[in-house]
Amino acid sequence: MSSLFNPLQIRNVKFPNRIGVSPMCQYSAKEGIPGDWHLVHLGTRAVGGAGLIIVEAASVSPEGRISPEDLGLWNDTQMESFLRLTSFLGEHGSVPGIQLAHAGKKASTWSAWKGKGWIPAEKGGWQVVGPDNIPFDPSLGQPVQMSEQQIFQVTEAFAFAAERAEKAGFRFVELHMAHGYLLHSFLSPLMNSRKDDFGGTFQNRMRFPLHVAKKIREKVSFNLPVFVRISCTDWAEGGWDMKQSIEFCGQLKELGVDLIDCSSGGAMPAANIPVAPGYQVEFAEAIKKEVGIKTAAVGLITGAMQAEEIIQKGQADLILLGREMLRNPYWPLQAARELNATIDWPVQYLRAK
Repeated sequence: MSSLFNPLQIRNVKFPNRIGVSPMCQYSAKEGIPGDWHLVHLGTRAVGGAGLIIVEAASVSPEGRISPEDLGLWNDTQMESFLRLTSFLGEHGSVPGIQLAHAGKKASTWSAWKGKGWIPAEKGGWQVVGPDNIPFDPSLGQPVQMSEQQIFQVTEAFAFAAERAEKAGFRFVELHMAHGYLLHSFLSPLMNSRKDDFGGTFQNRMRFPLHVAKKIREKVSFNLPVFVRISCTDWAEGGWDMKQSIEFCGQLKELGVDLIDCSSGGAMPAANIPVAPGYQVEFAEAIKKEVGIKTAAVGLITGAMQAEEIIQKGQADLILLGREMLRNPYWPLQAARELNATIDWPVQYLRAK
């Protein structure tokens, strides 16, 4: 029997298979609200057999958006707008989850096809914040160093967004602590030059992200799984690395986090990343082994046999597909056929099975 198509139980949530859709920004929301594009885009992946779908990054506050077209969960109107989406995904066999995020130094930028760099205030942009006042890149905005009060406010914003996510029908949440966005920027010594209790030492740099994880675990129901996406390495000397990731994930586990989504990079504009098929799987394997926590593998995983071997060898518990799912939303159905596995098809499509 195919390991890739074995169910996975986390708390009281049963994922029908080990294939998930990674969160991928669509830059198509209005006032943080999903529209028809999101329903069709994500609904197609549910129809295509994905066991779980992580809806793209939803900002916990207006100033935490990457672009003006990002999703949001900072008010109840946005919360209610997700109900149609979560209902459809669930009806078609996928477990809906959402990634909660704050872009930090990388906020207030143009959507991919509208331009590049920071959006100034006169064109609809906003002031960006971060652990310090050093810009991520010269093309981006000048951040304001966050005060302790602002750190507290963002922590609360994450907690309330998680509460709204549960009310909106999401059956798990993922915290975005990767790719140079706010929480990762506090973790990485390359992005955090603070001298107070939130910078400098390893313990200080973890303080804010760990507090966010703790507040969210306390805010949502006990049976709601909490995932965390991290950058396992900055791919740069003197940056965040696997040793720190393993220690950090151990502390996340103690707080009740259920799974680590193992990505990398994002702390430097021009890091030398050795991109190759499955190049990040070793991170998921190491954290799973060293910490004893469930992990998801990501990064240039495109083939059914490739994904099957990762699960079969115990290197990870989930496979999250990004661009491959954009190219082929029916990847899970085709992978099941290739692996001689059983998977439910939509009744409307049975004539093609």
